[in-house]
Amino acid sequence: MNNKSIERTAVVVLNYKAADDTIACVDALMKQSISNFTIVLVENGSHDDSVEKFKKIEIQYKSRIVLICHDKNLGFTGGVNAGIQWAQNERYDYVALLNNDAVADKRWLEILLNRAEANEECGIITSLLLHMDGKTIDSTGEQYSTWGLSFPRDRNKKTVSAPAGGYVFGATGGASLYRMDMLNEIGIFDDIYFAYYEDIDISFRAQLRNWKIYYEPSAVAFHKQGATSKKMPGFTVQQIFKNLPIVFIKNVPRGLLFSIGVRLCFAYMLIFINAVKNGNASYAFAGVVKSVPGSLHALRLRGGVQRHKKVPTAYIKDMLWRDLPPDQTGIRKLRKVFTGKD
Repeated sequence: MNNKSIERTAVVVLNYKAADDTIACVDALMKQSISNFTIVLVENGSHDDSVEKFKKIEIQYKSRIVLICHDKNLGFTGGVNAGIQWAQNERYDYVALLNNDAVADKRWLEILLNRAEANEECGIITSLLLHMDGKTIDSTGEQYSTWGLSFPRDRNKKTVSAPAGGYVFGATGGASLYRMDMLNEIGIFDDIYFAYYEDIDISFRAQLRNWKIYYEPSAVAFHKQGATSKKMPGFTVQQIFKNLPIVFIKNVPRGLLFSIGVRLCFAYMLIFINAVKNGNASYAFAGVVKSVPGSLHALRLRGGVQRHKKVPTAYIKDMLWRDLPPDQTGIRKLRKVFTGKD
């Protein structure tokens, strides 16, 4: 491995009202098999005792930690972008993102860097992200389907069934390594998302520019799924309805717009009906309303995204999941009623 590149690696950890989880995450990073990297700890407007706790570990670990504090919650995108921009300004070669409610195996970063150094065509290397008990999978990367819906690959499957390494459509923002050359070319995370689907968006933009994404199963991290979003009732529902159209409008190539768009409209309507049935009507409606300015934002950016596309539409089509996401059982049942197909 190129030691110079290791020295030019930053790991961004974002905190929001979960200082104890964040400290456990940082402590695990300090036990990595390599040591010459920088942790960029971003405090995202928690307004609790997080800053005081982080100043103590900043002193404890001295030059190994850079602390960035925000007065308000800038979301996942705004928070991690602050860390990424710090690394860009310092001319780092790589930046990794690790959720603050995750704990990395001791060789996690070393393995990600080894893979990145060996595969220069890869802009992103993503991990085997397990649930905290280690028995089941949280993510082996992200997938985008022909229904305009994205989902974590292999979620809730047994860990023993984790697939071999290889190229995937997308990477989870919770435990991945990003090549700075790629980020300088395609841009960082889009702040319009705030949270949810920002990782599939940046993965889509990478694929369109012919940057490959690799899933590395020997780079392992353990995750408390949903630890942050559970503190904000209705937040996930609202973000789903706001952000789904943004991904589609900005990134889907022209030749796939109609086929994916028709399915997405159908799925979006059914997901909305299901949200209403589950007592989340107000959150779903708020998300739909917020999707309007978000969609206009996506339209403004679409021209640039598509104009700089370096791969044929057929390549993107071949990378897509050609079915509904595995967890969309309700839509699958309705499809069977209308078409007779499972």
